[in-house]
Amino acid sequence: MKALRKVEEKPGFVLVDLPEPSPNLREVKIRVLRTGICGTDLHIQSWDAWASKTIKVPITPGHEFSGTVVEVGAEVTSVKVGDFVSGEGHIVCNLCRNCRAGRRHLCMNTVGIGVNRDGAFAEFICMPESNVWKHEAGMDPDLAAIFDPLGNAVHVALSFPLVGEDVLITGAGPIGIMAAQVARFAGARYIVITDISEDRLTLARSMGVDVAVNVLHENLGDVMKTLGMTEGFDVAFEMSGSPAALPQILEFVGHGARVALLGLPSKPIEIDWAKVITNMVTIKGIYGREMFETWYAMTAMIKKGLDISPVITHKMHYTDWEEAFRIASMSNAGKIVLDWS
Repeated sequence: MKALRKVEEKPGFVLVDLPEPSPNLREVKIRVLRTGICGTDLHIQSWDAWASKTIKVPITPGHEFSGTVVEVGAEVTSVKVGDFVSGEGHIVCNLCRNCRAGRRHLCMNTVGIGVNRDGAFAEFICMPESNVWKHEAGMDPDLAAIFDPLGNAVHVALSFPLVGEDVLITGAGPIGIMAAQVARFAGARYIVITDISEDRLTLARSMGVDVAVNVLHENLGDVMKTLGMTEGFDVAFEMSGSPAALPQILEFVGHGARVALLGLPSKPIEIDWAKVITNMVTIKGIYGREMFETWYAMTAMIKKGLDISPVITHKMHYTDWEEAFRIASMSNAGKIVLDWS
């Protein structure tokens, strides 16, 4: 089979031929149809400091995908050949305290597909039956391939009640924009998103945010006045990883505000902890998805009309992976989907 492979400890991938994997007793073999390019994949491709200390080569990256089941292990009972599926990219131990308490997304022994074991940038992938998510008939393969990042957005957005609330989102990347869509679907009043990329802000506007703010040229305080807001934002999502984002959030949220952090900062951030304490602000870190409550929630919302498809701005054949990664590394693109069919 063809696979996009990290074979050396340096920037780049290589498209190689590998033997097809075989599922063990409790695994499922999937013919990959589509894959999404994630920020994690960009880190691995560029071989930055995080990748160099995290990734053991050789490895096949990729964890956002959709495909068709072609083989199941002898002890698999819930998935059958022909099922159209996506996969939860975090494989948990099922033995630690959090797993046994039903909080699998907090497993301390998590193994990441495409990070700690071979991933989905290949024609076939094997994964545990328990990590396979079956889609209903008619699901778009492109959309199914980005259920993983949509799950990040849903996990963030549904961390706090949103009905009637004013929401600030820092970072108009694909997950930030999807979180805005989810917040709107869940009943938020005003949704304001910030970035420094005009292309991504334009995409955010086209997908229904109330105001998209370029923080290089516009002031959030002025935006709040225009909207008639007097007490600050009720909820904030930090999706950018920018060291300036969290201090900015704390400047413009109100007393008792709730803040969810998904963006990974590249360096430590200094914030005014006195403001956090005296304003009684709740800050919650988010990583991945709640397994599998997030998957149920996003499936239900998609079925009932949540439309995040415009966030996919490029679809390319996997043999054009170099150009796809070049586009993905720029700040003017949404999600890039690779076609493996």
